[in-house]
Amino acid sequence: MIFRTSQKIFYIPGLFKIKYILDHPFITFSLTLVICSASVWFGNAALSKYRTKDSETASDLGIIQTATLTLLALIIGFTFSMAIDRHDQREVLEEAEANAIGTEFLRADLLPSNSTSAIKALLVRYLDQRILFYTEQNEEPLQEISKRTDDLETALWQEVLPLARSQTHAMLALAVSGMNDVLNSRGYTQAAWWNRIPYTAWGLMGAIAICANLLVGFGARNFTHNVALFMIFPFVIAVSFFLIADIDSPRGGVIRVEPRNLLQLKNTLNPHGAGKLSTSEK
Repeated sequence: MIFRTSQKIFYIPGLFKIKYILDHPFITFSLTLVICSASVWFGNAALSKYRTKDSETASDLGIIQTATLTLLALIIGFTFSMAIDRHDQREVLEEAEANAIGTEFLRADLLPSNSTSAIKALLVRYLDQRILFYTEQNEEPLQEISKRTDDLETALWQEVLPLARSQTHAMLALAVSGMNDVLNSRGYTQAAWWNRIPYTAWGLMGAIAICANLLVGFGARNFTHNVALFMIFPFVIAVSFFLIADIDSPRGGVIRVEPRNLLQLKNTLNPHGAGKLSTSEK
């Protein structure tokens, strides 16, 4: 295995990135179900022959199984809480971003008329790009969106910079501060989207899940006649992993951060053309 610290990505040689698996919760579900089911089967087929049948050993095995399952439940619960916190943070920052853009759109009226119209036009285009950031799923278009957003940020700052250098009154300072909030809000949002559950947490949770399934298979006394019953446990773990991966994945999951506040702002700023991005902006 190859670890790349700077990008926090590790590869399975010749196959695919772990990041890709976690970005697609249905793949996470399928892989978890297969691995956990295989662990139950292996625990029964290969390890159960080493199990003694005396009552003391059975009692000890029950204690170990209970402790392992409890630890697994706690780890899944804590990881789920981490995913929820990150998802909530992304939604809060989406709202903050919409508020920053809307506030600066209003504060643009404090500037000279020629600068006001230019800044408002740029802010509308900037808003379109921010909406696309939330709705686009493919990596290549996202790179183009990021480039256009960078260009618009530069243009916005260049509009207020000459005014800030030539004038120092309070109203201008308010407009410049609002523009700074607009630019900062994008950085905060991007940081929140990069803030995912660490791979080490996934690895620990996966290792404990495999151990728990091995113990379930190891302790099964009538596995061949109740295979479907023993597959319930791997299925439940797979569903748990799916839900955590789905909430933690900003783009690839079923549960996503929708740009509701940004769309509402677009409706407010451009009620007749709301929701329609020009071909050049897509």
